[in-house]
Amino acid sequence: MRIFDPHIHMTSRTTDDYEAMYAAGVRAVVEPSFWLGQPRTSPASFIDYFDSLLGWEPFRAAQYGIAHHCTLALNPKEANDPRCSPVLDVLPRYLVKDNVVAVGEIGYDSMTPAEDTALAAQLQLAADHGLPALVHTPHRDKLAGLRRTLDLVRESALPPERVLIDHLNETTVREAKDAGCWLGFSVYPDTKMDEERMVAVLEQYGPEKVLVNSAADWGRSDPLKTRKVGDALVKAGFGEDYVDQVLWRNPVAFYGLSGRLTLDVPQPDATHEGNSILRGTPKTEA
Repeated sequence: MRIFDPHIHMTSRTTDDYEAMYAAGVRAVVEPSFWLGQPRTSPASFIDYFDSLLGWEPFRAAQYGIAHHCTLALNPKEANDPRCSPVLDVLPRYLVKDNVVAVGEIGYDSMTPAEDTALAAQLQLAADHGLPALVHTPHRDKLAGLRRTLDLVRESALPPERVLIDHLNETTVREAKDAGCWLGFSVYPDTKMDEERMVAVLEQYGPEKVLVNSAADWGRSDPLKTRKVGDALVKAGFGEDYVDQVLWRNPVAFYGLSGRLTLDVPQPDATHEGNSILRGTPKTEA
């Protein structure tokens, strides 16, 4: 089973997670930029974070045989902080980077006017740079947030077939699908979707344009949830080709819209900015 996790925050995970993911079949990931839990106080902290997603994290992933790409954006939560809004002026010089395969995560958190402005501006940036967009739907008032998102997508220069609406569930999938967008589902241990619900959604709506992710971050989450969904699909009687479409070919097709997706894992250099990841002296045979 080959797996492409299209939304996972590896900067929050350990090297043990990378090792376990590879053993489970994960061969590619996309890491969206997101809120780090602690509010940032200036655009400079975003710049350092973006640089790490473009340099350090792909280096770390390559040690474990996993291809790493990212999406960059001003996230919805911090769009409300005027100290962070100048990031919108910084983004254009990052969106031309080879490893950036979408603008994201953008969308809504509290559905404020500031979030409207940031979402509209970043949909335009995606259109200007020939990139698709990864859109976060809010954790509260999810259906209202989806409808507000779709309204802005329709008003934008970015066609819905270049938009991935993420964190969907049973209440939002139909309208997102009818709008022509790609459909993203985050599978968590306690919240959002679980494996059984994901199987039921696929049984009802089919695999077309569906992406399943673990969205694993600094909270209670599981970077192996993509594999667990695959196992649940097999147990439910779905064939190998069906599973491969959902867990591999669909994310390849969506992020391939960027023209930048490269699934070959680069041979990592010995160090990144002087860091080899190794600690201490390697063990030697006696």
